[in-house]
Amino acid sequence: MAALSWAWLATPVGPVAVGASADGVAQVRYGRPAGKLPDDLAGLKLAKAARQQLTEYFCGQRTAFDLPVDWSGTAGAQREVLQVLDRSVRYGQTTTYGALAAAAGLTAGEATLPARAVGQIMGSNPIPVIIACHRVVASDGLGGYSGGAGTEVKRWLLILEGSLPTTLDWQPMCPHPGHTDR
Repeated sequence: MAALSWAWLATPVGPVAVGASADGVAQVRYGRPAGKLPDDLAGLKLAKAARQQLTEYFCGQRTAFDLPVDWSGTAGAQREVLQVLDRSVRYGQTTTYGALAAAAGLTAGEATLPARAVGQIMGSNPIPVIIACHRVVASDGLGGYSGGAGTEVKRWLLILEGSLPTTLDWQPMCPHPGHTDR
């Protein structure tokens, strides 16, 4: 994977950083970017565009991302499952780990094995939020989430999208939070 240019924003679930190459968005991380930031103009332009779209998303003003994705950090079943998720599960919708496994062709004799494999793939998703792994839930509840503060981040995102009812402590993001020029 090529060096990434980074931008970040403050959100109700903590800082979110987005890294992009000239080919597209390659990573979304909870937390600020670490280390030296390369000055690849094409990557930086895409990272800033992704930051803007993420800000709109977190404010409830965007329901779909219009960004190229750099899939070079994924391969094999991981890439296939994430691409099926991206194509098929929209804002406000959820699917189960097992249903996504079946949609991606990962069926086996025992249903729990493909569901677990999809759970592992969701946990290794390098582009969360934009490739919306938070929309994949367990058949008997919320399921896990490896980003930020874990399942509370997943719950917040699903409330934002209207998939779960609002809780008493849920706070929307707007007005716009501060962010850096990088």
